[in-house]
Amino acid sequence: MADAPFPSRRAVLAGAGALAAAPARAERLVADATGRRIGVPDRIARVFPAGPPAAILLYSLAPDLLAGWPARPPSPAEAAFLTRESAALPQIGRLTGRDNSANVEAVLAQRPDLVLDYGSTRPVFVDLAGRVQQQTGLPTLLLDGALPRIPETYRLLGEILDRREAAATRAAAAERILADAVSAAEALRARGRPRVLYVRGPRGLETGVAGSINTEIIEFAGAENVAASALGAGSLVQVSMEQVLAWNPDWVVAIHPGFPAHAKADPLWQALPAARRGRLVLAPGLPFGWVDFPPSVNRLLGLMWLPVLFGLRPRDGLAEAVADFHALFFHRRPDAAQVAALLGPALPGA
Repeated sequence: MADAPFPSRRAVLAGAGALAAAPARAERLVADATGRRIGVPDRIARVFPAGPPAAILLYSLAPDLLAGWPARPPSPAEAAFLTRESAALPQIGRLTGRDNSANVEAVLAQRPDLVLDYGSTRPVFVDLAGRVQQQTGLPTLLLDGALPRIPETYRLLGEILDRREAAATRAAAAERILADAVSAAEALRARGRPRVLYVRGPRGLETGVAGSINTEIIEFAGAENVAASALGAGSLVQVSMEQVLAWNPDWVVAIHPGFPAHAKADPLWQALPAARRGRLVLAPGLPFGWVDFPPSVNRLLGLMWLPVLFGLRPRDGLAEAVADFHALFFHRRPDAAQVAALLGPALPGA
């Protein structure tokens, strides 16, 4: 699912018209995360991801089934962490989120066997999946994107795609990462929760509040999201420097690569004690963000990193663990220099 709610006043698909797709012959029934039972072909050879989170989930399990990238093709920097074949896949448009750009013709032109969405299972998104299925004639499945459900989601997708062994391997790895994150979070709460401000954009003035999937891993890791404590529930919000200074977070976690240079040159950001103490860090973002951009299984890397950042886990071993994760989930092991470049801005003094 995309990182913003579906805009209800806009059409789900442009140009639907009277176009009707010939539905694929259903060989078997499968259940998605919402409990909907949907007929899918017995052999699935091509899947259309509804948004970037679904594309990453699918790529991590079955890259050969991925029809293309919903938002844009990978940049050269991102492609360096992906398989050559997957990096060369085209942009196919997205069906969810603020920038939904695919229409019925674009979906059908890819000749997929099904449409896969991944993220929130709130009623609005269940309804969206039903409408996509009705308009395209393609089975459309919605899987739960919540962090704790990642192992369950892998196993379910493995059943759907007949990739059970590969799914079980990834589910087990995700379970280990989540269990360690829960243990670290308990230790962090006992020691004293760090107050964290997560910032997006080149100026660092967008953040997520309580209930936002964009900041889910901050709380999961045992830290306090200062914006959530101050602003309550919602999704993404704009904030002011006055608010940032008043919150006085212990850590600032940014995701835009241009933000650290901006903060270093901005007297207001430099007035923040966390910035002066070197506690303004850039979350790695290649090939996908470690915090939320987009919020998919790539966030497991963030749960490996944050306990190290907060001093609960040793730095020794993190680089190897990151390389192992990439090899399993992204199908390409980065070299030592690539991992060092990822971790340098993410760990003070690294």
